[in-house]
Amino acid sequence: MPDSAYSDTFDVAIIGGGPAGLTAALWLARYLHRVIVIDAGDPRNWETRGIHGYLGCDGITPSELRGRGRDECRQFGVTLLDATASRVDRVDDDLFSVTLESGGTLTAARLLLAIGVRDVWPDIPGLDRCYGDTAHVCPDCDGYEALNRKTVVIASGRKAAGLALALTTWTREIVICTNGEPADMSAEIMKKLDALNIPIIEAPIERVRSSEGEARAIELSGGMSLDCNQIFFSIGQEPSDDMGNQLGCERDEIGRVVTDLHFHTSVRNVYAAGDIIHGPQLAIAAAGIGAVAAIAIHHSLLPEGRKL
Repeated sequence: MPDSAYSDTFDVAIIGGGPAGLTAALWLARYLHRVIVIDAGDPRNWETRGIHGYLGCDGITPSELRGRGRDECRQFGVTLLDATASRVDRVDDDLFSVTLESGGTLTAARLLLAIGVRDVWPDIPGLDRCYGDTAHVCPDCDGYEALNRKTVVIASGRKAAGLALALTTWTREIVICTNGEPADMSAEIMKKLDALNIPIIEAPIERVRSSEGEARAIELSGGMSLDCNQIFFSIGQEPSDDMGNQLGCERDEIGRVVTDLHFHTSVRNVYAAGDIIHGPQLAIAAAGIGAVAAIAIHHSLLPEGRKL
């Protein structure tokens, strides 16, 4: 069905079809609400080889998890729309209008932003060839895979120290490479790194050498080469779109949408879940937050005569 055919009013419109959005949709559909999920189909973790720590699904690929979630949502009557939302407008407290990039529109009584964030990668040749296999950004998600392995952290400042110290849970063979940037660390941080025998190399990186997704070495300017089995690197992040800004939602200093304990934003009847809000960027956490947000949305939709 073309995008323009969606002219009915839904109880809930969810923008974003990752673990947070799909879990929320599933719960809301089980509450018998009319739900639509609008998903642009460009998840940030698409190249990740497997999602870890997701109970019952450890190692599942992002595409398989999303596929299973979409199938379950369909079973409960969720409308799945593969489209990009270009604009959201608040008509009144109980009605929001969503304009699609294709020109179609739809309306909903409640809105859940599960839009996620967009990663900004460092410009390092060869890094993409082993990303998701032996190159990662999250020690919580993938630190176990560095168990007793030679690991290089690519970052500078507190981010570099934070990654390196977190990885000491699994390995003590860690080198920090700042890729030409100053180390920019306090004396206190340097003392901790020295005590753990974590050296810092400030030379620029020329390329990452890998074979079939397995990191082998990092080649530095001047001819130096660092053998490694695992790489953890720092990334920048920005909201995937400006829906929160369009609605006037309060945001923190780095652009994340601010919510209360029920994941309600500063705008009445607008909720947010997933990586767009403060918290651990874990698939299982996003799914849990999506479920909690769904419960809150359901209660907000109940008439006063059915509330205590």
